[in-house]
Amino acid sequence: MEKLNLPGPGSRALLEKKQKYVPRGIGNSMPFYVREARGALLTDVDGNTFIDFAGGIGVINAGHCPPAVVQAVQEQAARYLHTCFMVVGYQPYVDLAEKLCQITPGSGEKKTFFVNSGAEAVENAVKIARLATKRQAIVAFDAAFHGRTLLTMTLTSKVKPYKFGFGPFAPEVYRIPYAYCYRCAYGRTYPECDMYCLQHFENFFAATVAAEEVAAIIAEPVQGEGGFIVPPPEFFPGLRRICDRYGILLIADEVQTGFCRTGKMFAVQHWNVEPDLLTMAKSLAAGLPLSAVTGRAEIMDVPDPGQIGGTYGGNPLACVAALAAIEIMERDRLADRAMEIGGYTMDRFRQMQSKFPVIGDVRGLGAMVAIELVKDRQSKAPAKEACAQVVRYCYEHGLVTLSAGVYGNVLRVLMPLCITSDQLEQGLAIIESALVAL
Repeated sequence: MEKLNLPGPGSRALLEKKQKYVPRGIGNSMPFYVREARGALLTDVDGNTFIDFAGGIGVINAGHCPPAVVQAVQEQAARYLHTCFMVVGYQPYVDLAEKLCQITPGSGEKKTFFVNSGAEAVENAVKIARLATKRQAIVAFDAAFHGRTLLTMTLTSKVKPYKFGFGPFAPEVYRIPYAYCYRCAYGRTYPECDMYCLQHFENFFAATVAAEEVAAIIAEPVQGEGGFIVPPPEFFPGLRRICDRYGILLIADEVQTGFCRTGKMFAVQHWNVEPDLLTMAKSLAAGLPLSAVTGRAEIMDVPDPGQIGGTYGGNPLACVAALAAIEIMERDRLADRAMEIGGYTMDRFRQMQSKFPVIGDVRGLGAMVAIELVKDRQSKAPAKEACAQVVRYCYEHGLVTLSAGVYGNVLRVLMPLCITSDQLEQGLAIIESALVAL
């Protein structure tokens, strides 16, 4: 694809208006503005078309504007837009709660409630965990991302831009290294390490925070903003055993990994792990703002009426969108399609790795795939500037993709799972051209 002249006049005018009326803290990864989107394609206000490998940061697993979702929202909008479920209830809320209790991992009785964003879901999961255990401490991981509110920003690991200058942070949050095998915090090599990152919890509980004071361990099954870090298969079962040993609740943050992205409806299902609480958002409602906490019924029932909830939580438009989106995911077997997309993408990235020394690592689970760029493979020095150049080349040639990682040196792909094989190959070819251009 030829290089596009970006931004076009329409996008340029909107960028100027944005600079005048929107705080500069609200950034733009792309220098163009969308007019419409369908499937895995975006068209900007100047008529340029882009393949979408970002998916609204993992929100569009079912594709842009699935007709069934659009129809469900339109029909619901003609009935009622809002009553506040805590004042006057409505069927889409309870139907969706039932559906999520059915499809989330866990064999026992579960319950679900809704809020508006991934950060809200995480905040509420922590509230519930603290109330249920009568403990205060929360353990999170290096390279984690859980949101931008005060508590979730505290749980988040990456300092710039998310935390810098915003302290003081919420108390009783403790951090421990994740199973980031490419950059092991302990200088070990998997599998000879014998999962030292799990063994280290005993030292952690002795030297940092007592296990008896820990309400929950919260973890992303695959770290998203942290750089698509996939732990070894022993890691999450090991976390489950640690939690069981000490009466700690396990919170799986599936905000980005949920809804077929990794090749399962939820990523922890790869390891047959049942979390006590599971948070979800992003692709839940195909682009409408909705998040949820699902958990063991006896834990979810600890708060009294009014202790959890919110005015807009479980908005009826978002609930019908979610029901329609989940039906699409199940009907079209998008989890299976994610494995196909991920397998092909991993193969292509490994071929590129053999050609381009700048690719230090290729990793992923299902269609949640990334390459980590380094200045040289020996030192593994992060190549942040190279990653930014690849992202820029890509959008200038019709592909939307994003960087990630604590060092900003990871190129991640989150294409809609309805993407065609031709669109997938065309997007990967643009990434390869970008690496050649380095």
